[in-house]
Amino acid sequence: MQKYNSRNDVPKEYKWDLNDLFKNDNEYEKKYNDVKKDIEKISNFKGCTNNSDKLYEFLQKDIYISAILMRLSAYSYLINDQELGIAKNMDRLNKIEDLESIYYNNISFFAPELMSLSQSEYDMLFSNEKLLEYKVSLDNIYRLKEHVLPEDKEIIINNLINASLNYDNTSSTMLNSLHDYGTIKINDEEEKITPTNYNRLMKNEDSNIRKKVREKYFKVIDQYATLSASLLNAFVKTNITNAKIHNYKDAWDRKLFNNKMPASAYDALINAVEDNVSVLQKYFKVFKDTLKLKKIEPYDTNLEMIKLDKEYSIEEAQDLCLNAIKVLGDDYYSHFKKVFDNHYIDYACYPKKCSGGYSLSGLDFDSRILMSYNYDLSSISTIIHEGGHNVHHQYISENNNLEYRMVSSLIAEVASLTNECLLSSYLANNGSTKEEKLKGIENILDVIVSNLFGAVREGKMELDFYNYVNDGNMITKDYMNELTLNSLEKYYGNIVNRDNYSGLSWVRRSHYYMNYYLFAYAICISIASYVASEILDGNKDMLDKYIKFLSTGADVDNPDIFKVLGIDVTDKNVYLKAIKYFDNMLDRFVELRDEDVK
Repeated sequence: MQKYNSRNDVPKEYKWDLNDLFKNDNEYEKKYNDVKKDIEKISNFKGCTNNSDKLYEFLQKDIYISAILMRLSAYSYLINDQELGIAKNMDRLNKIEDLESIYYNNISFFAPELMSLSQSEYDMLFSNEKLLEYKVSLDNIYRLKEHVLPEDKEIIINNLINASLNYDNTSSTMLNSLHDYGTIKINDEEEKITPTNYNRLMKNEDSNIRKKVREKYFKVIDQYATLSASLLNAFVKTNITNAKIHNYKDAWDRKLFNNKMPASAYDALINAVEDNVSVLQKYFKVFKDTLKLKKIEPYDTNLEMIKLDKEYSIEEAQDLCLNAIKVLGDDYYSHFKKVFDNHYIDYACYPKKCSGGYSLSGLDFDSRILMSYNYDLSSISTIIHEGGHNVHHQYISENNNLEYRMVSSLIAEVASLTNECLLSSYLANNGSTKEEKLKGIENILDVIVSNLFGAVREGKMELDFYNYVNDGNMITKDYMNELTLNSLEKYYGNIVNRDNYSGLSWVRRSHYYMNYYLFAYAICISIASYVASEILDGNKDMLDKYIKFLSTGADVDNPDIFKVLGIDVTDKNVYLKAIKYFDNMLDRFVELRDEDVK
Protein backbone atom coordinates (compact mmCIF):
# COMPACT_ATOMS: atom_id res chain seq x y z
CA MET A 1 0.00 0.00 0.00
CA GLN A 2 1.42 3.33 -1.10
CA LYS A 3 1.56 5.90 1.70
CA TYR A 4 2.11 9.63 1.31
CA ASN A 5 3.35 12.06 3.94
CA SER A 6 1.88 15.15 2.28
CA ARG A 7 0.03 16.29 -0.81
CA ASN A 8 3.32 17.28 -2.39
CA ASP A 9 4.32 13.59 -2.46
CA VAL A 10 1.25 12.53 -4.46
CA PRO A 11 1.82 11.96 -8.21
CA LYS A 12 -0.04 14.35 -10.49
CA GLU A 13 -2.16 11.58 -12.03
CA TYR A 14 -3.70 10.81 -8.64
CA LYS A 15 -4.82 14.40 -8.02
CA TRP A 16 -7.86 16.13 -9.43
CA ASP A 17 -7.41 18.75 -12.14
CA LEU A 18 -9.26 21.97 -11.29
CA ASN A 19 -8.01 24.05 -14.21
CA ASP A 20 -11.37 24.15 -15.96
CA LEU A 21 -12.84 25.73 -12.83
CA PHE A 22 -10.07 28.29 -12.37
CA LYS A 23 -6.52 28.15 -13.66
CA ASN A 24 -5.13 29.94 -10.61
CA ASP A 25 -6.05 32.09 -7.62
CA ASN A 26 -5.78 35.30 -9.63
CA GLU A 27 -8.44 34.12 -12.07
CA TYR A 28 -10.60 33.13 -9.12
CA GLU A 29 -10.24 36.55 -7.47
CA LYS A 30 -11.11 38.37 -10.70
CA LYS A 31 -14.29 36.30 -11.14
CA TYR A 32 -15.15 36.76 -7.46
CA ASN A 33 -14.89 40.56 -7.73
CA ASP A 34 -16.86 40.63 -10.99
CA VAL A 35 -19.77 38.58 -9.64
CA LYS A 36 -19.73 40.55 -6.39
CA LYS A 37 -20.53 43.66 -8.44
CA ASP A 38 -23.36 41.82 -10.18
CA ILE A 39 -24.76 40.70 -6.82
CA GLU A 40 -24.66 44.26 -5.50
CA LYS A 41 -26.77 45.38 -8.49
CA ILE A 42 -29.26 42.49 -8.57
CA SER A 43 -31.68 44.26 -6.23
CA ASN A 44 -32.15 46.85 -9.00
CA PHE A 45 -34.53 44.32 -10.55
CA LYS A 46 -37.14 44.90 -7.87
CA GLY A 47 -40.49 45.24 -9.57
CA CYS A 48 -39.43 43.08 -12.53
CA THR A 49 -42.54 40.92 -12.26
CA ASN A 50 -44.53 43.84 -13.62
CA ASN A 51 -42.64 43.70 -16.91
CA SER A 52 -42.05 40.39 -18.71
CA ASP A 53 -38.94 41.67 -20.55
CA LYS A 54 -37.42 42.93 -17.30
CA LEU A 55 -38.31 39.61 -15.64
CA TYR A 56 -36.56 37.68 -18.40
CA GLU A 57 -33.48 39.88 -17.99
CA PHE A 58 -33.50 39.21 -14.24
CA LEU A 59 -33.77 35.45 -14.72
CA GLN A 60 -30.89 35.44 -17.19
CA LYS A 61 -28.74 37.44 -14.80
CA ASP A 62 -29.74 35.33 -11.81
CA ILE A 63 -28.88 31.99 -13.41
CA TYR A 64 -25.54 33.42 -14.55
CA ILE A 65 -24.74 34.57 -11.01
CA SER A 66 -25.86 31.23 -9.58
CA ALA A 67 -23.56 29.33 -11.94
CA ILE A 68 -20.57 31.52 -11.09
CA LEU A 69 -21.25 31.30 -7.34
CA MET A 70 -21.40 27.52 -7.53
CA ARG A 71 -18.13 27.47 -9.44
CA LEU A 72 -16.47 29.79 -6.90
CA SER A 73 -17.90 27.82 -4.00
CA ALA A 74 -16.84 24.46 -5.44
CA TYR A 75 -13.30 25.65 -6.06
CA SER A 76 -13.07 27.02 -2.52
CA TYR A 77 -14.37 23.81 -0.93
CA LEU A 78 -12.20 21.54 -3.08
CA ILE A 79 -9.01 23.49 -2.43
CA ASN A 80 -9.76 23.64 1.29
CA ASP A 81 -10.59 19.93 1.57
CA GLN A 82 -7.48 18.77 -0.23
CA GLU A 83 -5.39 20.21 2.63
CA LEU A 84 -7.22 21.36 5.74
CA GLY A 85 -6.02 24.08 8.10
CA ILE A 86 -4.40 26.46 5.60
CA ALA A 87 -5.41 29.99 6.57
CA LYS A 88 -5.56 31.32 3.01
CA ASN A 89 -7.95 28.57 1.91
CA MET A 90 -10.11 28.90 5.00
CA ASP A 91 -10.36 32.65 4.46
CA ARG A 92 -11.38 32.17 0.81
CA LEU A 93 -14.05 29.66 1.86
CA ASN A 94 -15.40 32.05 4.47
CA LYS A 95 -15.51 34.90 1.95
CA ILE A 96 -17.52 32.94 -0.61
CA GLU A 97 -19.96 31.81 2.08
CA ASP A 98 -20.44 35.45 3.08
CA LEU A 99 -20.95 36.43 -0.57
CA GLU A 100 -23.56 33.69 -0.99
CA SER A 101 -25.39 35.06 2.05
CA ILE A 102 -25.38 38.56 0.55
CA TYR A 103 -26.69 37.15 -2.72
CA TYR A 104 -29.62 35.37 -1.02
CA ASN A 105 -30.51 38.53 0.89
CA ASN A 106 -30.32 40.64 -2.28
CA ILE A 107 -32.69 38.40 -4.24
CA SER A 108 -35.05 37.83 -1.31
CA PHE A 109 -37.41 40.38 -2.90
CA PHE A 110 -38.17 38.15 -5.86
CA ALA A 111 -40.16 35.21 -4.49
CA PRO A 112 -42.62 37.33 -2.45
CA GLU A 113 -42.97 39.68 -5.40
CA LEU A 114 -43.76 36.87 -7.83
CA MET A 115 -46.22 35.28 -5.44
CA SER A 116 -48.04 38.54 -4.88
CA LEU A 117 -49.34 38.26 -8.44
CA SER A 118 -52.85 36.97 -8.93
CA GLN A 119 -53.21 33.77 -10.92
CA SER A 120 -54.33 35.68 -14.01
CA GLU A 121 -51.43 38.14 -13.69
CA TYR A 122 -49.01 35.25 -13.33
CA ASP A 123 -50.43 33.44 -16.36
CA MET A 124 -50.17 36.61 -18.44
CA LEU A 125 -46.39 36.68 -17.98
CA PHE A 126 -46.02 33.76 -20.38
CA SER A 127 -47.54 35.64 -23.27
CA ASN A 128 -43.86 36.57 -23.60
CA GLU A 129 -42.63 33.31 -25.13
CA LYS A 130 -39.07 33.89 -23.95
CA LEU A 131 -40.25 33.21 -20.38
CA LEU A 132 -41.44 29.71 -21.27
CA GLU A 133 -37.83 28.56 -20.84
CA TYR A 134 -38.13 29.41 -17.14
CA LYS A 135 -41.76 28.40 -16.62
CA VAL A 136 -41.06 25.31 -14.51
CA SER A 137 -38.65 27.27 -12.30
CA LEU A 138 -41.20 30.03 -11.87
CA ASP A 139 -44.00 27.51 -11.26
CA ASN A 140 -41.90 25.97 -8.49
CA ILE A 141 -41.70 29.36 -6.80
CA TYR A 142 -45.32 30.34 -7.40
CA ARG A 143 -46.61 27.07 -5.92
CA LEU A 144 -45.11 28.29 -2.62
CA LYS A 145 -47.56 31.20 -2.62
CA GLU A 146 -49.26 30.04 0.57
CA HIS A 147 -45.94 29.23 2.26
CA VAL A 148 -43.79 32.32 1.81
CA LEU A 149 -44.09 35.38 4.05
CA PRO A 150 -43.56 39.01 3.08
CA GLU A 151 -39.94 39.89 2.31
CA ASP A 152 -39.26 41.73 5.58
CA LYS A 153 -40.54 38.81 7.65
CA GLU A 154 -38.54 36.26 5.62
CA ILE A 155 -35.36 38.24 6.23
CA ILE A 156 -36.08 38.38 9.96
CA ILE A 157 -36.71 34.62 10.12
CA ASN A 158 -33.57 33.83 8.10
CA ASN A 159 -31.47 36.11 10.28
CA LEU A 160 -32.89 34.57 13.48
CA ILE A 161 -32.19 31.04 12.27
CA ASN A 162 -28.67 31.99 11.18
CA ALA A 163 -28.03 33.68 14.52
CA SER A 164 -29.34 30.77 16.59
CA LEU A 165 -27.23 27.89 17.82
CA ASN A 166 -26.22 25.64 14.94
CA TYR A 167 -27.45 22.42 16.51
CA ASP A 168 -26.09 19.98 13.93
CA ASN A 169 -22.62 21.54 13.93
CA THR A 170 -22.63 21.64 17.73
CA SER A 171 -23.55 17.96 17.88
CA SER A 172 -20.89 17.10 15.29
CA THR A 173 -18.26 19.12 17.16
CA MET A 174 -19.08 17.31 20.39
CA LEU A 175 -18.82 13.89 18.78
CA ASN A 176 -15.80 14.53 16.59
CA SER A 177 -13.69 17.08 18.44
CA LEU A 178 -14.60 17.57 22.09
CA HIS A 179 -15.13 14.02 23.34
CA ASP A 180 -12.14 11.98 24.48
CA TYR A 181 -12.94 8.32 23.87
CA GLY A 182 -9.63 7.06 25.22
CA THR A 183 -7.20 4.66 23.57
CA ILE A 184 -6.95 0.99 22.76
CA LYS A 185 -3.81 -1.13 22.65
CA ILE A 186 -3.46 -3.16 19.43
CA ASN A 187 -0.29 -5.15 18.76
CA ASP A 188 1.44 -3.36 21.65
CA GLU A 189 0.64 0.05 20.16
CA GLU A 190 -1.81 2.56 21.63
CA GLU A 191 -4.36 3.96 19.18
CA LYS A 192 -6.69 6.84 19.98
CA ILE A 193 -10.37 5.97 19.54
CA THR A 194 -12.23 8.49 17.36
CA PRO A 195 -15.52 8.56 15.41
CA THR A 196 -13.54 8.33 12.17
CA ASN A 197 -11.69 5.13 13.09
CA TYR A 198 -14.44 3.54 15.21
CA ASN A 199 -15.90 1.43 12.39
CA ARG A 200 -12.45 0.21 11.39
CA LEU A 201 -11.58 -0.72 14.96
CA MET A 202 -14.85 -2.62 15.23
CA LYS A 203 -13.71 -4.86 12.37
CA ASN A 204 -10.77 -6.13 14.43
CA GLU A 205 -10.75 -9.93 14.61
CA ASP A 206 -10.11 -9.89 18.38
CA SER A 207 -13.51 -9.81 20.10
CA ASN A 208 -11.94 -8.47 23.31
CA ILE A 209 -10.60 -5.45 21.44
CA ARG A 210 -13.98 -4.82 19.80
CA LYS A 211 -15.76 -5.10 23.13
CA LYS A 212 -13.34 -2.68 24.83
CA VAL A 213 -13.57 -0.14 22.00
CA ARG A 214 -17.37 -0.23 22.11
CA GLU A 215 -17.46 0.14 25.89
CA LYS A 216 -15.00 3.05 25.93
CA TYR A 217 -16.71 4.80 23.04
CA PHE A 218 -20.27 4.50 24.26
CA LYS A 219 -19.38 5.16 27.89
CA VAL A 220 -18.43 8.67 26.78
CA ILE A 221 -21.48 8.92 24.49
CA ASP A 222 -23.66 7.97 27.46
CA GLN A 223 -22.22 10.75 29.62
CA TYR A 224 -23.29 13.40 27.11
CA ALA A 225 -26.44 11.74 25.72
CA THR A 226 -28.70 14.05 27.75
CA LEU A 227 -27.09 17.06 26.06
CA SER A 228 -27.29 15.33 22.66
CA ALA A 229 -31.02 14.76 23.19
CA SER A 230 -31.44 18.42 24.12
CA LEU A 231 -29.71 19.53 20.92
CA LEU A 232 -31.85 17.18 18.82
CA ASN A 233 -35.00 18.38 20.55
CA ALA A 234 -34.11 22.02 19.87
CA PHE A 235 -33.36 21.26 16.21
CA VAL A 236 -36.65 19.40 15.75
CA LYS A 237 -38.67 22.15 17.45
CA THR A 238 -36.98 24.79 15.28
CA ASN A 239 -37.72 22.76 12.15
CA ILE A 240 -41.36 22.24 13.13
CA THR A 241 -41.82 25.90 14.12
CA ASN A 242 -40.27 27.12 10.89
CA ALA A 243 -42.59 24.84 8.92
CA LYS A 244 -45.70 26.01 10.77
CA ILE A 245 -44.74 29.67 10.42
CA HIS A 246 -44.70 29.01 6.66
CA ASN A 247 -48.20 27.50 6.76
CA TYR A 248 -47.32 23.83 6.60
CA LYS A 249 -49.00 21.29 8.84
CA ASP A 250 -45.58 20.22 10.16
CA ALA A 251 -42.00 19.53 9.05
CA TRP A 252 -42.97 16.26 7.32
CA ASP A 253 -45.67 18.05 5.33
CA ARG A 254 -43.05 20.58 4.24
CA LYS A 255 -40.66 17.82 3.18
CA LEU A 256 -43.31 16.10 1.07
CA PHE A 257 -44.33 19.39 -0.51
CA ASN A 258 -40.77 20.37 -1.40
CA ASN A 259 -39.95 16.92 -2.81
CA LYS A 260 -43.28 16.74 -4.64
CA MET A 261 -43.58 13.22 -3.27
CA PRO A 262 -46.80 11.64 -2.03
CA ALA A 263 -46.89 10.31 1.53
CA SER A 264 -48.20 7.02 0.09
CA ALA A 265 -44.75 6.35 -1.42
CA TYR A 266 -43.15 6.38 2.02
CA ASP A 267 -46.02 4.37 3.50
CA ALA A 268 -45.48 1.71 0.82
CA LEU A 269 -41.74 1.68 1.52
CA ILE A 270 -42.10 1.39 5.30
CA ASN A 271 -44.80 -1.30 5.08
CA ALA A 272 -42.79 -3.37 2.60
CA VAL A 273 -39.70 -3.33 4.78
CA GLU A 274 -41.42 -3.84 8.14
CA ASP A 275 -43.48 -6.72 6.73
CA ASN A 276 -40.24 -8.44 5.70
CA VAL A 277 -37.83 -7.94 8.59
CA SER A 278 -37.52 -11.74 8.56
CA VAL A 279 -35.30 -11.36 5.48
CA LEU A 280 -32.95 -9.09 7.45
CA GLN A 281 -32.91 -11.65 10.26
CA LYS A 282 -32.10 -14.32 7.67
CA TYR A 283 -29.09 -12.20 6.67
CA PHE A 284 -27.87 -12.09 10.27
CA LYS A 285 -28.22 -15.85 10.53
CA VAL A 286 -26.00 -16.19 7.45
CA PHE A 287 -23.64 -13.64 9.02
CA LYS A 288 -23.52 -15.70 12.22
CA ASP A 289 -22.94 -19.01 10.41
CA THR A 290 -20.29 -17.60 8.08
CA LEU A 291 -18.27 -16.19 10.97
CA LYS A 292 -18.97 -19.26 13.13
CA LEU A 293 -20.28 -17.16 15.99
CA LYS A 294 -22.23 -18.77 18.83
CA LYS A 295 -24.29 -15.59 19.02
CA ILE A 296 -24.08 -12.10 17.54
CA GLU A 297 -23.11 -9.47 20.06
CA PRO A 298 -23.47 -5.73 19.36
CA TYR A 299 -19.70 -5.51 18.94
CA ASP A 300 -19.79 -8.15 16.18
CA THR A 301 -22.05 -6.43 13.64
CA ASN A 302 -19.24 -4.48 11.93
CA LEU A 303 -17.27 -7.63 11.16
CA GLU A 304 -16.63 -8.60 7.56
CA MET A 305 -17.96 -12.01 6.59
CA ILE A 306 -15.23 -12.35 3.99
CA LYS A 307 -11.67 -11.15 4.55
CA LEU A 308 -10.09 -10.14 1.28
CA ASP A 309 -6.45 -9.16 1.69
CA LYS A 310 -5.99 -8.39 -1.99
CA GLU A 311 -4.71 -4.91 -2.77
CA TYR A 312 -5.83 -3.11 -5.92
CA SER A 313 -3.72 -0.45 -7.56
CA ILE A 314 -5.59 2.66 -8.67
CA GLU A 315 -5.18 1.55 -12.27
CA GLU A 316 -6.65 -1.88 -11.44
CA ALA A 317 -9.55 -0.16 -9.70
CA GLN A 318 -10.22 1.94 -12.80
CA ASP A 319 -10.23 -1.14 -15.05
CA LEU A 320 -12.55 -2.98 -12.68
CA CYS A 321 -15.04 -0.08 -12.66
CA LEU A 322 -14.99 0.21 -16.43
CA ASN A 323 -15.55 -3.53 -16.87
CA ALA A 324 -18.44 -3.46 -14.41
CA ILE A 325 -20.31 -0.67 -16.23
CA LYS A 326 -19.77 -2.00 -19.77
CA VAL A 327 -23.24 -3.49 -19.58
CA LEU A 328 -24.61 0.09 -19.68
CA GLY A 329 -23.41 0.51 -23.27
CA ASP A 330 -20.71 2.35 -25.19
CA ASP A 331 -22.05 5.84 -24.58
CA TYR A 332 -22.19 5.42 -20.80
CA TYR A 333 -18.75 3.78 -20.90
CA SER A 334 -17.23 6.77 -22.68
CA HIS A 335 -18.80 9.14 -20.16
CA PHE A 336 -17.40 7.15 -17.25
CA LYS A 337 -13.96 6.89 -18.85
CA LYS A 338 -13.95 10.69 -19.02
CA VAL A 339 -13.86 10.72 -15.20
CA PHE A 340 -10.45 9.03 -15.32
CA ASP A 341 -9.07 10.66 -18.47
CA ASN A 342 -9.86 14.19 -17.25
CA HIS A 343 -8.53 13.58 -13.73
CA TYR A 344 -11.78 14.32 -11.92
CA ILE A 345 -10.81 12.23 -8.86
CA ASP A 346 -8.51 13.14 -5.98
CA TYR A 347 -7.47 9.68 -4.76
CA ALA A 348 -4.63 9.69 -2.28
CA CYS A 349 -4.59 9.56 1.53
CA TYR A 350 -2.23 11.83 3.43
CA PRO A 351 -2.29 13.90 6.62
CA LYS A 352 -4.63 16.93 6.71
CA LYS A 353 -6.75 15.82 3.76
CA CYS A 354 -10.49 15.88 4.43
CA SER A 355 -11.82 12.40 5.13
CA GLY A 356 -14.82 10.78 3.46
CA GLY A 357 -15.97 10.76 -0.14
CA TYR A 358 -18.20 12.97 -2.26
CA SER A 359 -18.93 14.20 -5.77
CA LEU A 360 -19.30 17.98 -5.96
CA SER A 361 -20.90 19.44 -9.06
CA GLY A 362 -22.16 22.77 -10.38
CA LEU A 363 -24.29 24.19 -13.16
CA ASP A 364 -21.55 24.62 -15.75
CA PHE A 365 -18.76 22.18 -14.91
CA ASP A 366 -18.36 18.44 -14.39
CA SER A 367 -18.15 17.27 -10.82
CA ARG A 368 -14.99 16.52 -8.86
CA ILE A 369 -14.65 13.52 -6.59
CA LEU A 370 -12.82 13.49 -3.27
CA MET A 371 -11.95 10.16 -1.65
CA SER A 372 -9.36 8.37 0.45
CA TYR A 373 -8.09 5.45 -1.61
CA ASN A 374 -7.06 2.54 0.62
CA TYR A 375 -6.30 -0.04 -2.12
CA ASP A 376 -9.24 -2.22 -1.12
CA LEU A 377 -12.61 -3.18 -2.56
CA SER A 378 -14.37 -0.57 -0.47
CA SER A 379 -12.33 2.13 -2.22
CA ILE A 380 -13.32 0.73 -5.62
CA SER A 381 -16.93 0.84 -4.49
CA THR A 382 -16.46 4.54 -3.68
CA ILE A 383 -15.04 5.22 -7.16
CA ILE A 384 -17.90 3.53 -8.99
CA HIS A 385 -20.48 5.15 -6.65
CA GLU A 386 -19.18 8.71 -6.94
CA GLY A 387 -18.38 8.15 -10.61
CA GLY A 388 -22.06 7.36 -11.09
CA HIS A 389 -22.91 10.81 -9.74
CA ASN A 390 -20.39 12.40 -12.09
CA VAL A 391 -21.72 10.64 -15.19
CA HIS A 392 -25.31 11.42 -14.18
CA HIS A 393 -24.41 15.10 -14.03
CA GLN A 394 -22.69 14.87 -17.42
CA TYR A 395 -25.88 13.53 -19.00
CA ILE A 396 -28.04 16.15 -17.29
CA SER A 397 -25.71 18.97 -18.40
CA GLU A 398 -25.71 17.76 -21.99
CA ASN A 399 -29.51 17.63 -22.18
CA ASN A 400 -30.80 20.51 -20.05
CA ASN A 401 -30.56 24.26 -19.68
CA LEU A 402 -28.57 25.63 -16.75
CA GLU A 403 -31.59 26.15 -14.52
CA TYR A 404 -32.57 22.46 -14.62
CA ARG A 405 -29.22 20.77 -14.05
CA MET A 406 -29.45 20.11 -10.30
CA VAL A 407 -31.79 17.22 -9.46
CA SER A 408 -32.70 16.19 -5.93
CA SER A 409 -30.77 13.60 -3.94
CA LEU A 410 -33.84 11.39 -4.23
CA ILE A 411 -33.02 11.04 -7.93
CA ALA A 412 -29.24 11.34 -7.78
CA GLU A 413 -28.58 8.37 -5.52
CA VAL A 414 -30.12 5.96 -8.05
CA ALA A 415 -27.25 6.65 -10.44
CA SER A 416 -24.60 5.85 -7.84
CA LEU A 417 -26.25 2.83 -6.25
CA THR A 418 -27.05 1.21 -9.60
CA ASN A 419 -23.32 1.22 -10.27
CA GLU A 420 -22.64 -0.45 -6.92
CA CYS A 421 -25.08 -3.23 -7.82
CA LEU A 422 -23.31 -3.68 -11.16
CA LEU A 423 -19.90 -3.84 -9.48
CA SER A 424 -21.06 -6.54 -7.09
CA SER A 425 -22.60 -8.57 -9.89
CA TYR A 426 -19.46 -8.27 -11.99
CA LEU A 427 -17.24 -9.44 -9.13
CA ALA A 428 -19.60 -12.32 -8.30
CA ASN A 429 -19.29 -13.57 -11.89
CA ASN A 430 -15.71 -12.61 -12.72
CA GLY A 431 -13.76 -12.50 -9.47
CA SER A 432 -10.37 -14.18 -9.75
CA THR A 433 -10.90 -16.12 -6.51
CA LYS A 434 -13.83 -17.46 -4.55
CA GLU A 435 -13.10 -14.88 -1.85
CA GLU A 436 -13.23 -12.02 -4.35
CA LYS A 437 -16.56 -13.28 -5.71
CA LEU A 438 -18.00 -13.59 -2.21
CA LYS A 439 -16.68 -10.17 -1.27
CA GLY A 440 -18.42 -8.67 -4.27
CA ILE A 441 -21.74 -10.11 -3.12
CA GLU A 442 -21.09 -9.10 0.49
CA ASN A 443 -20.52 -5.53 -0.66
CA ILE A 444 -24.03 -5.15 -2.09
CA LEU A 445 -25.57 -7.04 0.84
CA ASP A 446 -23.98 -4.49 3.19
CA VAL A 447 -25.21 -1.60 1.03
CA ILE A 448 -28.80 -2.88 1.17
CA VAL A 449 -28.68 -3.72 4.88
CA SER A 450 -27.60 -0.14 5.56
CA ASN A 451 -29.50 1.79 2.88
CA LEU A 452 -32.78 -0.13 2.86
CA PHE A 453 -33.36 -1.90 6.15
CA GLY A 454 -31.21 0.44 8.27
CA ALA A 455 -32.44 3.63 6.62
CA VAL A 456 -36.11 2.67 6.97
CA ARG A 457 -35.64 1.59 10.59
CA GLU A 458 -34.03 4.89 11.56
CA GLY A 459 -36.18 6.95 9.19
CA LYS A 460 -39.28 5.56 10.89
CA MET A 461 -37.73 6.55 14.23
CA GLU A 462 -37.34 10.08 12.85
CA LEU A 463 -41.02 10.20 11.91
CA ASP A 464 -41.88 8.97 15.41
CA PHE A 465 -39.84 11.51 17.35
CA TYR A 466 -41.08 14.37 15.17
CA ASN A 467 -44.67 13.28 15.91
CA TYR A 468 -43.73 13.03 19.57
CA VAL A 469 -42.57 16.67 19.62
CA ASN A 470 -45.56 17.72 17.50
CA ASP A 471 -47.77 16.36 20.26
CA GLY A 472 -46.13 18.69 22.79
CA ASN A 473 -43.51 16.32 24.22
CA MET A 474 -39.77 16.78 24.65
CA ILE A 475 -37.07 14.52 23.26
CA THR A 476 -34.96 13.13 26.10
CA LYS A 477 -32.20 10.59 26.38
CA ASP A 478 -34.56 8.02 27.92
CA TYR A 479 -37.15 8.53 25.19
CA MET A 480 -34.61 8.12 22.38
CA ASN A 481 -33.01 5.09 24.03
CA GLU A 482 -36.39 3.37 24.36
CA LEU A 483 -37.37 4.28 20.79
CA THR A 484 -34.08 2.84 19.51
CA LEU A 485 -34.35 -0.39 21.52
CA ASN A 486 -37.92 -0.97 20.34
CA SER A 487 -36.88 -0.54 16.71
CA LEU A 488 -33.93 -2.91 17.15
CA GLU A 489 -36.20 -5.51 18.69
CA LYS A 490 -38.56 -5.28 15.72
CA TYR A 491 -35.83 -5.53 13.08
CA TYR A 492 -33.26 -7.80 14.73
CA GLY A 493 -35.54 -10.03 16.78
CA ASN A 494 -33.54 -12.47 18.88
CA ILE A 495 -30.78 -13.00 16.33
CA VAL A 496 -28.66 -10.00 17.46
CA ASN A 497 -28.12 -9.41 21.16
CA ARG A 498 -28.47 -6.00 22.77
CA ASP A 499 -26.35 -4.55 25.56
CA ASN A 500 -26.47 -1.54 27.87
CA TYR A 501 -25.29 0.73 25.06
CA SER A 502 -27.54 -0.48 22.21
CA GLY A 503 -30.12 2.21 22.88
CA LEU A 504 -27.54 4.96 22.34
CA SER A 505 -26.87 4.39 18.65
CA TRP A 506 -29.13 7.36 17.79
CA VAL A 507 -26.51 9.77 19.13
CA ARG A 508 -24.15 8.91 16.25
CA ARG A 509 -26.78 9.45 13.54
CA SER A 510 -25.90 12.80 11.92
CA HIS A 511 -28.70 12.27 9.38
CA TYR A 512 -31.23 13.27 12.02
CA TYR A 513 -30.06 16.82 11.32
CA MET A 514 -30.77 16.43 7.58
CA ASN A 515 -34.58 16.60 7.56
CA TYR A 516 -35.79 13.07 6.75
CA TYR A 517 -32.87 12.37 4.40
CA LEU A 518 -32.62 8.69 5.33
CA PHE A 519 -35.67 7.71 3.27
CA ALA A 520 -33.93 8.92 0.11
CA TYR A 521 -31.36 6.11 0.48
CA ALA A 522 -34.07 3.49 0.88
CA ILE A 523 -36.09 4.59 -2.16
CA CYS A 524 -32.96 4.90 -4.29
CA ILE A 525 -31.43 1.49 -3.44
CA SER A 526 -34.83 -0.10 -4.12
CA ILE A 527 -35.00 1.43 -7.59
CA ALA A 528 -31.28 0.95 -8.28
CA SER A 529 -31.35 -2.78 -7.51
CA TYR A 530 -34.39 -3.20 -9.77
CA VAL A 531 -32.80 -1.26 -12.64
CA ALA A 532 -29.48 -3.11 -12.33
CA SER A 533 -31.07 -6.56 -12.25
CA GLU A 534 -33.22 -5.78 -15.30
CA ILE A 535 -30.24 -4.50 -17.30
CA LEU A 536 -28.09 -7.46 -16.28
CA ASP A 537 -30.89 -9.76 -17.47
CA GLY A 538 -30.57 -8.17 -20.92
CA ASN A 539 -33.60 -5.90 -20.82
CA LYS A 540 -32.66 -3.49 -23.63
CA ASP A 541 -35.80 -1.44 -23.04
CA MET A 542 -34.76 -0.80 -19.43
CA LEU A 543 -31.27 0.23 -20.55
CA ASP A 544 -32.76 2.78 -22.96
CA LYS A 545 -35.08 4.05 -20.22
CA TYR A 546 -32.17 4.30 -17.79
CA ILE A 547 -30.09 6.52 -20.09
CA LYS A 548 -33.20 8.68 -20.62
CA PHE A 549 -33.66 8.78 -16.83
CA LEU A 550 -30.06 9.96 -16.36
CA SER A 551 -30.65 12.68 -18.96
CA THR A 552 -33.84 14.03 -17.36
CA GLY A 553 -33.48 17.36 -15.59
CA ALA A 554 -35.15 19.15 -12.72
CA ASP A 555 -37.93 20.48 -14.94
CA VAL A 556 -39.62 17.11 -14.33
CA ASP A 557 -41.07 16.29 -10.88
CA ASN A 558 -39.47 13.46 -8.90
CA PRO A 559 -42.30 10.89 -9.26
CA ASP A 560 -42.43 11.59 -13.01
CA ILE A 561 -38.67 11.13 -13.39
CA PHE A 562 -39.09 7.66 -11.87
CA LYS A 563 -41.93 7.01 -14.32
CA VAL A 564 -39.34 7.37 -17.11
CA LEU A 565 -38.10 4.02 -15.78
CA GLY A 566 -41.62 2.65 -15.72
CA ILE A 567 -41.65 2.81 -11.91
CA ASP A 568 -44.45 4.04 -9.68
CA VAL A 569 -42.94 4.99 -6.32
CA THR A 570 -46.27 4.51 -4.55
CA ASP A 571 -46.34 0.82 -5.56
CA LYS A 572 -45.31 -1.44 -2.69
CA ASN A 573 -44.06 -3.99 -5.24
CA VAL A 574 -41.15 -1.68 -6.09
CA TYR A 575 -39.77 -2.16 -2.59
CA LEU A 576 -40.73 -5.82 -2.39
CA LYS A 577 -38.66 -6.43 -5.54
CA ALA A 578 -35.67 -4.82 -3.84
CA ILE A 579 -36.09 -7.13 -0.86
CA LYS A 580 -36.41 -10.09 -3.22
CA TYR A 581 -33.19 -9.01 -4.97
CA PHE A 582 -31.47 -8.88 -1.59
CA ASP A 583 -32.82 -12.30 -0.67
CA ASN A 584 -31.62 -13.79 -3.97
CA MET A 585 -28.14 -12.31 -3.53
CA LEU A 586 -28.05 -13.73 -0.01
CA ASP A 587 -28.92 -17.20 -1.35
CA ARG A 588 -26.24 -16.80 -3.99
CA PHE A 589 -23.72 -15.92 -1.29
CA VAL A 590 -24.57 -19.04 0.73
CA GLU A 591 -24.45 -21.27 -2.35
CA LEU A 592 -21.02 -19.99 -3.36
CA ARG A 593 -19.76 -20.09 0.24
CA ASP A 594 -20.74 -23.74 0.62
CA GLU A 595 -19.97 -25.05 -2.85
CA ASP A 596 -16.74 -26.80 -1.79
CA VAL A 597 -18.15 -28.10 1.47
CA LYS A 598 -18.73 -31.87 1.47
